[in-house]
Amino acid sequence: MKAAAIDTAEPSRKTLSSEKPTPAGVRLQVLLDRAHFSPGEVDGRFGENAKKALCAYEEAQQLPASDDVSPEVWGKLAADGRPVTMNYTIADQDVAGPFLKKLPTKMEDMKDIPKLSYASPREGLAEKFHMSEDLLSALNPGRNLDRAGESIVVIDTGTEQSSEKAAKVEVDKSRQTVKLFDKSNALIGFYPATIGSEEKPSPSGTLKVTEIDGNPIYRYNPAYHFKGVHSRKPFVIKPGPNNPVGSMWINLSADGYGIHGTPCRKTAGFSVYLHYKVRSDFDGWRSERDSNSWYAGWQWRSNQSPPIVSAKREFFGKQPETFRHSAPKIA
Repeated sequence: MKAAAIDTAEPSRKTLSSEKPTPAGVRLQVLLDRAHFSPGEVDGRFGENAKKALCAYEEAQQLPASDDVSPEVWGKLAADGRPVTMNYTIADQDVAGPFLKKLPTKMEDMKDIPKLSYASPREGLAEKFHMSEDLLSALNPGRNLDRAGESIVVIDTGTEQSSEKAAKVEVDKSRQTVKLFDKSNALIGFYPATIGSEEKPSPSGTLKVTEIDGNPIYRYNPAYHFKGVHSRKPFVIKPGPNNPVGSMWINLSADGYGIHGTPCRKTAGFSVYLHYKVRSDFDGWRSERDSNSWYAGWQWRSNQSPPIVSAKREFFGKQPETFRHSAPKIA
């Protein structure tokens, strides 16, 4: 896949595919992401998360909801005429590590790891630019992704933080989505999410955001009997992007509930039980950029009125005794 093809591609039924990455799929996903309507991990496929983001954007623009990219929608998105790819020189910190030799699949096996870091420079670079590892490799055939000084092609989702403040966060359990609304009830942001679990289904209700913490610690309580976890003793998992709740925890006013990141970017950006069970793609995702998008989108501080989190059909999942550096554990 060539950068020039991506930067000039236009979406249509012929140029978009849910089965394989296409240049038009990449460009559409990046432009939605720049508008704060996250398709999750940018992989070039016009899959479920990309379609959800498109429909949410159409809703915000007061246009008919459709999986087809209408001329009206494309005109608004493409008004951002900047290229969606850019060159990047791999920095020393991108390859410095330390990296995990292997990411354990079982939570019990994570408890003795000092930091749940990336498994490779490739994984870290992909997350840094909000893209899949496969797309990163496809854009850089023959390039050494673990060598500082190497020039590579990446996508440019933009780093600007929204000046709009979110007054309400709506989590929809049936649609597996998270929406942000301003004080006038205008839709200003969207993220795909994983909401709740079979063991701890998310309740419904209205809560408030009480705290936002980066780089959270995860503590498991055996009383919750999570599937696949056999430990009868509580244990702690250290921070890091591959922590079960990712790199961001948004605490809610009910004990044990929150919105968090996720190490499973292919499925969601965040979790509301929090992804780090909310797993929503808050883009996402587990990525810092996605987590920061939520944080910046809210622009909430302790001396301001926090956003309301509404869950009529939304999600909230029980977090197994998660706690953060600046707060006591949640029992």
